[in-house]
Amino acid sequence: MNQTASFFAALERHRAVFAAVEQYAEQSQQLLDAVLNCLKAGGKVVWMGNGGSAADSQHLAAEFMVRYKAERGPLASIALTTDTSILTAHANDYHFDTVFSRQVQGLVRQQDVVIGLTTSGKSPNINLALQAANEIGAFTVALTGRDGGLVKDIAKLPIIVNFDETARIQEVHMFIGHWLCEALDLEITA
Repeated sequence: MNQTASFFAALERHRAVFAAVEQYAEQSQQLLDAVLNCLKAGGKVVWMGNGGSAADSQHLAAEFMVRYKAERGPLASIALTTDTSILTAHANDYHFDTVFSRQVQGLVRQQDVVIGLTTSGKSPNINLALQAANEIGAFTVALTGRDGGLVKDIAKLPIIVNFDETARIQEVHMFIGHWLCEALDLEITA
């Protein structure tokens, strides 16, 4: 396959996954409602992921804290993927599987929303962190893919992008995240 054919093949796979995005509208609205309730209660939105999903988590936390489009105050949000000292100390002294659950135990409160991004649904560190957040009583969300993996039975709100390609799953996760930011802008600046 040459580069031009590869481009159009990737675009076709993107179109295929986005043709089904409408099916996530109700779950996305549930996510918005949970985040609004959280923020009104003085809570925060906590994000986490691995690899590209870690970068997406940081990106979305920044959209909350800085701004998306509208001029507004900061919305309480943090990505658990950004403190290299915590990540490396915990992975060195304990285990990488608990690198997020330890932070959840220290930072998350009952009024918070905790969102794990995992394209497979099988990431132990995401699953353990969402379990820890459930024990605290926080509202847990999984943006996941494929068949939902183990996380679909852990998160209170699993949003499963039923597709097998990591990049396409992440594109839908970012669409939902950006829509969430847009909807919050409309709600908060109205």
